[in-house]
Amino acid sequence: MPASFDLVTIDSPDTERLARFWGAALGLSETEREDGDRWIVLSSADGVRRIGLQRGAHRPGGTHLDLACAPAEFDAETTRLVSIGAVVRAPARHEPYGSIVNLADPDGNAFDLCAYR
Repeated sequence: MPASFDLVTIDSPDTERLARFWGAALGLSETEREDGDRWIVLSSADGVRRIGLQRGAHRPGGTHLDLACAPAEFDAETTRLVSIGAVVRAPARHEPYGSIVNLADPDGNAFDLCAYR
């Protein structure tokens, strides 16, 4: 099964500040947090994840898509995405929440493939 859209992720050196802004702007609330302020997820009132804020240097194109797949499909989906033109920007890594690989589309736009446990 192909990966599905998960959420938009914004890279920022100050995830707390952006979480406050986007939460207030869109009526979202924090539903996930890892490593202090490294990763914050804002969700709608019905619990749907909408925006991820990831600590990192802000740069042009600092917003990227997160795609999700089942853990058992992670390797095959990574291979499939590469076969249709994606480029691996950083090797896959395995975190407590699951696996992630940083990719780029054929124009160089960043996106991640995540397999949550």
